Amino acid sequence: MQKVTIVGSGFAALTAVKTIRAKSSSAEITVVSPKAEFHYLPGSIWIPSRIREPRDLIIPLQPFFKRMGVNHVAGTATGLSEDGRQLETTAGLIENDGLIIASGGRFIKKLPGIENAITPCEGIDETLKIRQRLSEMDGGTIAFGFAGNPKEPSAMRGGPMFEFLFGIDRQLRLEKRRDRFKLVFFTPAENPGQRLGPKAVTGLVSEMKKRDIETHLGNKMVKFTSTGVETEGGQFNADLILFMPGMTGNQWFDNTSLPRSPGGLIKADAQCRVEGMERVYVAGDSGSFPGPDWMPKQAHMADLQAEAAAKNLYADWQGMPAEETFKVELVCIVDSQNSGMLVARTMKRNIVMPNMRLFHWLKRLFEWWYLRQYR
Repeated sequence: MQKVTIVGSGFAALTAVKTIRAKSSSAEITVVSPKAEFHYLPGSIWIPSRIREPRDLIIPLQPFFKRMGVNHVAGTATGLSEDGRQLETTAGLIENDGLIIASGGRFIKKLPGIENAITPCEGIDETLKIRQRLSEMDGGTIAFGFAGNPKEPSAMRGGPMFEFLFGIDRQLRLEKRRDRFKLVFFTPAENPGQRLGPKAVTGLVSEMKKRDIETHLGNKMVKFTSTGVETEGGQFNADLILFMPGMTGNQWFDNTSLPRSPGGLIKADAQCRVEGMERVYVAGDSGSFPGPDWMPKQAHMADLQAEAAAKNLYADWQGMPAEETFKVELVCIVDSQNSGMLVARTMKRNIVMPNMRLFHWLKRLFEWWYLRQYR
């Protein structure tokens, strides 16, 4: 019986569980995460508007783990033996015949005054803070922005910020108080959304102009204060700041000999193998993979990488070549509560479909379809 340990219980981790179990009915699967829960963060864009509540997006995983024959260890990783065969956790030492690291990423919180900003993708509790703050405001300026990791071009998550921007604009209009608010979008990039492709940049900027959203683009961030945002190109006042910083690796990586990229992520090859380590794989936000600068840090990409990692681990066990790779593609719907813009990008093409009501409902349908496998 082969033992696999999977660190995390997000998109990549759960896809790895399904893939391993489909390949082997006898493998002993251990998942290490703080709670046996799956948080569907793509749906958190709808929490400020109450289209979604936390109970809709936090899925207890005990039924899924029981069906899959998974042993869940409530804890967090703290270290790793040099050959990867022993994972150190807050719940004790766990031995394995194969390891898949899918513990996600960590937002870089070094910018002075960042405690004055809310980082939406840090969790559902953060989006509840946005809801509360919006309900308390009679008017004022709301700033929306994101930045990247300068040492790791792919380690950023800017897409959701467009959804919070357009969604809150729509929400304020429905509440008939948009005229009391100024919305400002800011980013150090001169062309916001360029990772989505050139066509998307044009569409997003056009949508901001249509909605009377001001922009502050192409200036390096300096600091946040309790009353505003300061950049090298000037400062502006803000009563509420929503900001997504760049990403880096988990802190527990520092206690290991895992190879790291310049941006702090785990270095992996096209087969999701951790460089220089046997039967150790990485998937999702934790890893630095070969590919284009626009390769996204998003759930779909994490699923593709996890499937490749799990298949290759199984091939290792069988003494077969581990040659499975993952397709690099970006697929998302930039939602605004009642409509959405479909964006798709591959190595060969870039497709951008205009805002349509259909895409909003497709996003909600996909959420239902995706979550039903874990309920």
